[in-house]
Formats: sequence, structure tokens, C-alpha cells
Amino acid sequence: MRTSGAQALLQMLADLGVRHVFGNPGTTELPLVDAMVEDRRIAYILGLQEVPVVAMADGYSQASRSLGVINLHISPGLGNGMGMLYNAYRAGTPLLVTAGQQDRRLAFEEPILWSDMVRVAQPWTKWAAEVQRIQDLPSAIRRAAQTALTPPTGPVFLSLPMDLQSEMAELDLTPAKPLDPHVRPPLAALREAARVLGGAKNPAILVGSRTQEADAVGELVNIAEQLGAPVMSESGTTHGRLGFPVDHSLYSHGMPIWSPEVRQRLADFDVIFVVGMDLLRQYVYFEPARAIPEHVRVVHIDQDPWQLGKNYPVEVGLVGDLKVGLAELGDLLRATMSATDVERAKARGAAVAAAHEKAREALRREIETVRDARPLAPLTLMSTVARVLPTDVAVIEEAVTTTGTYLERLAALKNTSGYFGHRGWGLGWGLGCAIGVQLAWPDRPVLALLGEGAAMYGIQGLWTAARYRLPVTFLICNNAQYQILKVGAQQIGLPAARSGRFIGMDLIEPEIDFVTLAQSLGVEATRVTEPGELESKLRESLSGDRPRLLDVPVQRGAPSRLNYG
Repeated sequence: MRTSGAQALLQMLADLGVRHVFGNPGTTELPLVDAMVEDRRIAYILGLQEVPVVAMADGYSQASRSLGVINLHISPGLGNGMGMLYNAYRAGTPLLVTAGQQDRRLAFEEPILWSDMVRVAQPWTKWAAEVQRIQDLPSAIRRAAQTALTPPTGPVFLSLPMDLQSEMAELDLTPAKPLDPHVRPPLAALREAARVLGGAKNPAILVGSRTQEADAVGELVNIAEQLGAPVMSESGTTHGRLGFPVDHSLYSHGMPIWSPEVRQRLADFDVIFVVGMDLLRQYVYFEPARAIPEHVRVVHIDQDPWQLGKNYPVEVGLVGDLKVGLAELGDLLRATMSATDVERAKARGAAVAAAHEKAREALRREIETVRDARPLAPLTLMSTVARVLPTDVAVIEEAVTTTGTYLERLAALKNTSGYFGHRGWGLGWGLGCAIGVQLAWPDRPVLALLGEGAAMYGIQGLWTAARYRLPVTFLICNNAQYQILKVGAQQIGLPAARSGRFIGMDLIEPEIDFVTLAQSLGVEATRVTEPGELESKLRESLSGDRPRLLDVPVQRGAPSRLNYG
């Protein structure tokens, strides 16, 4: 087929099922953008800055379980998007990031905006390349798509010279055919895992985001119930998706974020079963540095062999697809557990369920003690949110010191697919991610819980929500400070922080007027100070047909630690 480089790219993306390209264009992208005027198979979603653009594609890809495609503007545009690319790299989001490069005939002169973008993108991508011959473009697109979508999934990058986008040639546009990832772990390893887990005296399960992304939640529930084992998610600093139902009696909430507390939490277990998570990606160095107690035996299953034994030795490592592997492991447990093992598991599960109900009741009592505080206490805010969440809601969190996994601890999230949290912690991600999720799921309500500081990194995304009339509810948890930094400084014992003195961490004088700011970008906005008003505004917004922002002042003190359990 005789076609231009830009038309070839669009044809092959359309054949892959791509329906959106997220971008902010510049001169070096003009041939591609011009080609999209006539080609209506793929919609161009315009963002006003690269931070929300990349975050939108990240959210869209995670929700749709498909390739997210981004078009950035040469070197500065790529640079602006790098923080969000880091998030996608840490999350393993399958993104195809493209950027226009200067005309090849100018390259030797090192023209304006030119740079070696491949070297810039390489550290945070699975593969990065610049296409120098139009004859290589189809192979590059096929290779990029297959690499991004093959587990362990992740972003890839293509630099596309401006003149190559316009060049005409006869090309083979056979589309990429992503590989089937459902490869089971070796049978011998599965049998050994069943023996170790089935015979454990006090096992626990640590569950990560990749369990959700592999559609393996049901299979893990079956194993947890057979073992009667408590299930703990990743700590709040790496807890991206829900791998287990939060209203299940065996769900034991999130892991702590500091190594001494992790070690204490795991001290009573003899075996831990790690499913689809990094073990461990810690936040700040503390002694003792080893978070997993020495006596604990580890059984670990993941599609990414790099994660097995990376930081802690494993007794059994299972490399393979989580859904297939967990299903077979469940069958093996059923066949190999003795009657004594089964009775022990039932008693263990009943004890875990009773302890969890006791913890939830204590949390409910704590909520009552702060109900009358103004500005709202974080618990008041989150318990109000919990009362109004629809069962099919998607929740995007980037307000970790306010949200505190309270929605999980209150068992308020009634579906596992709709939770999205940070895994990279480049700020500004949540606002754009929520827009991408809404594009992927137009029939589901979407709620973005954002800190005021994080929101300001990607606030331009509000314009995109307004431009495409995407009914996202943006709830700003506004304590006018970088509270996570204050908590961290206190936790590691810095002298000024211990006396409550900070610099560069308060967003005051002036405070940010989110209502006026949102309205200037086309989004209806309200400041809300009372729980009753918040409840009614949330219900209205979550069932509405346009984007809205609610600015909610919350208490401004900084706790000495973060509690996720």
C-alpha cells in the first residue's frame, strides 16, 4: 500500500483497536495531526500540558486494558511528560509514546528543539527507538505494540522525524498481533507451592496490583478462603489497584509503609504468599532495614521474573500468568490439603474475620469522635464519601494523607476494578488519570480524590474535561500544605520538623482559589465545608453529565505517622 508515514501510523493503530490519541501538538507533529483531520477512526484528545496528557493515557490504558497512545511535542514536550512516564513505567502501563523529531535533513545542524530523545526516554521505557527509514516504520510500530503489551507490560517510545511523517512509500501495514500471555507456571513449582502453603501453620497473603490487571481476583479469593489466610495489599505508597475485595472477611487492609512496622505486622506468620506485587518497594530507609522477618518463608507468583527473589529469597518462585497459575494452584490445594489442614484453615479464617469486624467497629467509633470538628477531619470527609459511592464507581486517589485507605477499611468500595492509586508518585497524575478512566468507561461514575498540591501539577487537565464534557467529579482534599512531607520529616526525626517548624511546605499567602481556577477552565466548582452539603453535592455530581469540582477544606495539622492498617 502506498501511503505516508503519518497515514501508515494511523492505519496500524486503528487496526490494533486504538480509538484515542492523547496529545499536545507542536510543529514537529503537524503532519500527523493534519492527517487526523480526515481520518476519523481515532479521536485526538487535546491536553494543554504534557503532564495531564500522559496521565490521561495512563488512566485510559489501565481502565480499558488496551494500548494507550500519546503524541508529544519533541524534546521539551517529552521532558514535561517524563514524570508521568515514570509513573507509567512503575505501574507497567502499556503506552506507546510518540514524539515528532526535527527533519532529518536538519539533524546534523542540531536545530531548535532537537535532542537525542531516545536516550532521554530509555530509562523509563521497555524499548525506545527513532525511525530513520520509512520502510522500517511498520516494523517499528508492530515491535512497539507487542513489546508494550507483552508481560511484564510497560511503556515504549518512538521518535518520528517530521519529514518521515510526510514521506510516501509502499509499505506492508499488517497489524501487530499481541501474544497470548496466559502461560502457566511449571507444574512442579505449583505442586511445591501447594505443599508449603497447605501445610503452613499461619500463612498470610500479600496482594499487588497485577492481580487485578491479570483478572485473577476471583482465583485469589478461592485460595485465601481455602487457607483461611488474611490478605494484605501493598502499602499506600505503591498500592495501585485492588487485588482483593475490600468487603471480604479475610481482607486485612494495607501494609504499613515503614520497614519496622511491616516487620511487626508480619512477625506472627510462618509463610507469606506474594501475588503480583513488588516485594518490597520501600519509601524511606529505617532500621531494621529488612522488612520481612528472617523466619518467614516466601512463596511468590508473578509474570515478571525480575520480581522473584529480587530483595528477599523465595522458597518457591512461580513465573507465569496469575489467572492461570492461581486457578491451578487452587485445584492443587484442594487435592493436597489434609483434613487437619482444612479444619485449621476454617478456624483461622473465622478468627481473622472476627478481628477485622472488631477493627471496623473501632474505626466507626473513631469517626464519631471527630464528627463535629471544623474544618472537616479526614475521617469525616472519607466517611461521607463512603456513604454515597455507587457500586460501579471508579475512584482515583492522589491525596494519600487524607484518604488513608479509609474507603477500604470501611469496606466502601464495592468493586475491585474501579480503584486506581499511585505506583510511581510523580505528582499531578490523579487528575489526568481520572479523565482517561472516564473516557474508557463512559457509563461508570468517576471520582478523583486529589490533594490540593498534587492537583496543581496537572490542573490544566480540567480544561480537557470541560472540552470533551467528561463527567468526572474532582474532589480536592484541601489542607493547604504538602502534608506527606511534614509526616516524613517528623518520622525520620529531623530537628526542626520535630518541633513543628517547616519551610516550603505550606500553600498559603495566598491560598489557592480552586473554585475560581476551575471555573476559568470551564468546570463548575463549589467550596463545601459541611458533611451534609458534601453528601448532597457528591450524589448530584456522581450522577451528572458534566465535570464538577468540589473544594473541601480539611484539618491542617500534620500527624506524626501514617496509618494504613
